[in-house]
Amino acid sequence: MCIGVPGKICAIHDAMQATVSVCGVQRAVDLTLVGTVDEAGHTRLGQWVLVHVGFAMSVIDEAEALDTLAALQHMLELEPDVGPLLYGEGNG
Repeated sequence: MCIGVPGKICAIHDAMQATVSVCGVQRAVDLTLVGTVDEAGHTRLGQWVLVHVGFAMSVIDEAEALDTLAALQHMLELEPDVGPLLYGEGNG
C-alpha cells in the first residue's frame, strides 16, 4: 500500500528542494513534480503538498490536507505502522 502524507511547505531551498512540515516534523522534499511556483508564478511557500517517498506528488488545498491528516491520525489508533508516516521513523 502506498500512502501520500500531506505536508506544508515551510522553506524552499533551491530550484527543486524544500522543507515540508508533516505533523510538526520537518522533512526534506523534492519539488520536481510540482515546481517551486504555481501557474500564476507565485511561490509554493505555505502551500500544502501530498508527499510520498520524499517527493511532493501534487498540490492540495488546506481543507483536504487537514482532513487527510485527521484520517491518518485516526488510522494510527488502529494501525501503529501509520506512526512513522506521520511522525518519522521511530515515532508514533
